[in-house]
Amino acid sequence: MFRVLTINPGSTSTKVAVYDDETPVFVETVRHSAEELAAYPRIPDQYAFRRDAVLRLLEKHGIALDSLDAVVGRGGLLRPIESGTYRVNEKMLAELRAPKEREHASNLGAIIADEIARQAGVPAFIVDPVCVDEFEPLARISGLPEIERRSLSHALNLKMAGRRAAQELGRPYDEVNLVVVHMGGGISVAAHKRGRQVDVNQALDGTGPFSPERAGGLPVGDVLRMAYSVPPYDKTRYTYEEMFKKIAGQGGLVAHLGTNDATEVERRIANGDEHARLIYEAMAYQIAKEIGLMATVLKGDVDAIVLTGGLAYSEMLVGWIRERVEWIAPVLVYPGEDEMLAMAQGALRVLRGEEQAREY
Repeated sequence: MFRVLTINPGSTSTKVAVYDDETPVFVETVRHSAEELAAYPRIPDQYAFRRDAVLRLLEKHGIALDSLDAVVGRGGLLRPIESGTYRVNEKMLAELRAPKEREHASNLGAIIADEIARQAGVPAFIVDPVCVDEFEPLARISGLPEIERRSLSHALNLKMAGRRAAQELGRPYDEVNLVVVHMGGGISVAAHKRGRQVDVNQALDGTGPFSPERAGGLPVGDVLRMAYSVPPYDKTRYTYEEMFKKIAGQGGLVAHLGTNDATEVERRIANGDEHARLIYEAMAYQIAKEIGLMATVLKGDVDAIVLTGGLAYSEMLVGWIRERVEWIAPVLVYPGEDEMLAMAQGALRVLRGEEQAREY
């Protein structure tokens, strides 16, 4: 049996779990109030605060550091890398600590994991971070040579769902072709070709369907006219930061309906709100279109379409998507996301000798 600690810092919370093999000893989320976080001007400044929250949970649950076999931190905004489990090394830590245009709390995951792992005398890992890049050359080309299509996605959950689907199909993951869709605050639609994620929409602030919080693909000309206050948007005045928030954080359902809560949207629909129905169904329509696009990447050779993430709990949304895409391939639905278990499983594959840890 192997015991693995997993640490997933999010924007307003830190998720912590300990697994004995795949069995959870505990899974807990520490919520951080706006007042607590306001004491730290930049996300890197939160390091000690977040680390201490993890250590307090271990003490609360009676988990001794010398009982651990590995520690896994959520992978942050690193350079593009292939899928897999990576040993945390000095090069990775230096890059995570370096100033960036965009900071994210997930960058702290590997740094905290490394310190705790050093104290425990065990290895520290990251597993399938958002920067997983297995694009084929054709997928990188955009219409401007200055701009390359980038692979940024919910890779951890996409890969986990892909492996689960392959198991359900009774075939190795590296022998199946899948279109895998993570549906949460952001939406990633990926083509998995024999175990490799060869294409995906840029889910952070780029293309693909709109989501509860992100605008998705937009007409570029109108975005430029809005940014530069050119008619018909000459009455608007936005800073770069304001425009960015409209695209990532205040787009999608938030922009149209004032909420990112799908349950609230469905409640409005049940009460006869036709506008809410139109917007919600439009999101399903765009997800289905992106699935069709990824099916063409696989030349129509699709063994299954996999829907996962929090929005996969919505029978309404899943039903609208299914009726448009199930002619392509069978639709498998795995509601929710278990990123903590996915992180633990990545470490377990290495500890069990099923795969080799990669070096960053």
